[in-house]
Amino acid sequence: MNPMAKRVSRFGTTIFTEMTALANEYQAVNLGQGVPDFPTPPFLRQAAANAIEAGINQYAPGNGRSRLRTALADKMARVYGLSVDPDKEIIVMQGATEAIFATIMGLIDPGDEVIVLEPCYDSYVPSIIMAGGIPRYYTLRPPDWAIKRERLATLFTPRTRLILLNTPHNPTGKLFGHEELTIVAELCQQHDVIAVVDEVYEHIVFDGRSHLPLATLPGMANRTVTISSLGKTFNATGWKVGWAIAAPEITQAIFRAHQFITFCGAAPLQEAAAAALSVADEYYTELREMYQRKRDMLVQILTDAGIRPFTPQGTYFIMADISQFGFADDISFCRYLTTEIGVAAIPPGSFYHNPADGAHFARFAFCKTDAALEEAAKRLQKLPH
Repeated sequence: MNPMAKRVSRFGTTIFTEMTALANEYQAVNLGQGVPDFPTPPFLRQAAANAIEAGINQYAPGNGRSRLRTALADKMARVYGLSVDPDKEIIVMQGATEAIFATIMGLIDPGDEVIVLEPCYDSYVPSIIMAGGIPRYYTLRPPDWAIKRERLATLFTPRTRLILLNTPHNPTGKLFGHEELTIVAELCQQHDVIAVVDEVYEHIVFDGRSHLPLATLPGMANRTVTISSLGKTFNATGWKVGWAIAAPEITQAIFRAHQFITFCGAAPLQEAAAAALSVADEYYTELREMYQRKRDMLVQILTDAGIRPFTPQGTYFIMADISQFGFADDISFCRYLTTEIGVAAIPPGSFYHNPADGAHFARFAFCKTDAALEEAAKRLQKLPH
């Protein structure tokens, strides 16, 4: 008997797990998985310790601790001018990944179609498939990774239920601006479609740009699910504190799935997250400045090594063109890079429904210490030029 259910049999092990194991085996500088190798801010660690000592150690409410939901509503108003009801329009979940899964499970039925912009984070499509949905793909193309109205419009059908968008975009580093988001907004309203927007890199944007939430566009507040998390902004990826913000009728649907997935997350970490979201906006400025410096550093390192990077507008990832090295595909290049050069990257073919679309790219992360980036620079000089 094969015990594995058909719904998961095709998924395999994530590429992050595979490349991290390979990096560990060969003691490579890991520029693959997007895990910061510098510490969570001291004030946030102390806030978690204080919450534990204060006895906040039992189940949190299913929709999240009140203080965190209030802090989220305050932040959305302060930063984006969005009015959000903390009791009816916010659900706190186990990271953005659970928020994406619960949203899809709560909003689509078998046979519904979901438009996905690819390359995309690797949990999106499995979530759609497990819910019985049908993914429909819009492939972003370099160098500008643009949304074109004519191409996107062809994907909307009477069966389209959701469009799933990530901005700033992993893995390309694209920050979608007003013009492209307006295309999405108008098509959603024309076809009565809900937009699910993964905004976990919302505060990591560069060159004076600003993140624009789709929910702020005319007509979109009541048909957008805004998903974000604590991990990327506060170097706390292991805490798995995320949230979804949407109109009450949408939030209710998401909650009905969430209650049977995890029900709630860690109460003391949610209390600490509330403290994090109350920090002065100077923190976000310092975060952007730090990551822009690291971005510029890695762009130069890759260029000097003969790799052709696409300079990102946001996130802490760089997509790069590796076609000049003559490898069969991205997997063979990244395995070579890890085992022979001592630097790990992610082969992004797994972010496409047709892996061949990512065969000439590699994704590098710069959420690393300067020492790690400098060591990577030394090793990458061994690449044939």
